[in-house]
Amino acid sequence: MFKNKAVIDMHGHMSTPPHFRALAYNLTALRTPSGTRVKMPEAAQQAALERHLRLLDERQVDMQLISPRPVAMMHWERPHLVENWTQITNNVIADQCALHSTRFAGIAQLPQTRELNIGACVEELHRSVEELGFVGALLNPDPGGDRCAPGMDDPAWFPLYAAAEKLDATLVVHPSVSFDRRIEKLPHSYQYNNLTEETLATALLERGEVFGRYPRLRVVVCHCGGAPRRLLAAGDTLDASQPPGPSNTIAASGEKAGGQVGMPGSEETDTLPDTSANLFFDTCAYDPFYLEAAVRQRGPARMVFGTETPGSGSALLNPRTGRPADDILATLDSFDFLSEAQKIQIVHDNPLRIFPLLQGKEGTWQR
Repeated sequence: MFKNKAVIDMHGHMSTPPHFRALAYNLTALRTPSGTRVKMPEAAQQAALERHLRLLDERQVDMQLISPRPVAMMHWERPHLVENWTQITNNVIADQCALHSTRFAGIAQLPQTRELNIGACVEELHRSVEELGFVGALLNPDPGGDRCAPGMDDPAWFPLYAAAEKLDATLVVHPSVSFDRRIEKLPHSYQYNNLTEETLATALLERGEVFGRYPRLRVVVCHCGGAPRRLLAAGDTLDASQPPGPSNTIAASGEKAGGQVGMPGSEETDTLPDTSANLFFDTCAYDPFYLEAAVRQRGPARMVFGTETPGSGSALLNPRTGRPADDILATLDSFDFLSEAQKIQIVHDNPLRIFPLLQGKEGTWQR
């Protein structure tokens, strides 16, 4: 709890026993789909979740939305294997949510492939929401990991956006692995892929016609939406965490931008449509300076609390708070530029507003 409000973490991934990982290895080795129900003893699942729940308690998280581990979604595999693995994964998530219904809610995997496989994705989204009770789904912007997928503003994605809008389900943009040879030598190369793909997804969704076509669609881009803003644009707010006004609004200087001497600059301006009711960003960034920049640039109204606990931030301490890096509640609470109401907005109000299918679960939370 935080200030007597339930803390809702929208960025969590499933913790599973060895049985689950063994099945994944067998599926990829044998190349043959199996049944979609994994026979895992309840005691094994509980043991896998014991540490997970302990870490949530230590970070004062009341409810977490759990999704597949992105590096295990197998989107790079053949469609018949991906579809089978997706159903297995979502069924296990549903089982874990049932075991701890006051602590977990489900975010689905979709059977994405290099070919997009949108029809199967729509079908699985319906099953996950209508039968399993999930509140949204992960969306990988580059399922093949080869940088060949259409941009997220492309009509190829529109049937999925239409289905999510109709179901009132929230889409969560989270990349997976990349086969880009340039980053192979980098440790944890998928993290660099996350930054690249999330930055592109944000820019394309900001500029495209997606939300004009689907005005009730909600999309959250993980890890603060990718790279923070580097450039300024006239008319934008400099610090979205503070009230608007002349001292907080970027103005034109009167000079033309760029160009060599004798070459006229472009008169075009990059005026973006208002996506503040549709496009959001989570707080899953462990560097406090990076997170601060994101909150100031995006604004508290568009930030949704997310920690990815347990994950890569669990093993490191934030020297400013003395807490594990993924104790993002402690980091947010240390930001003196945010009011108490803005902090509550990020950790409680925004998750409920941006994931409306959670509303029916409110009031069941207990510690």
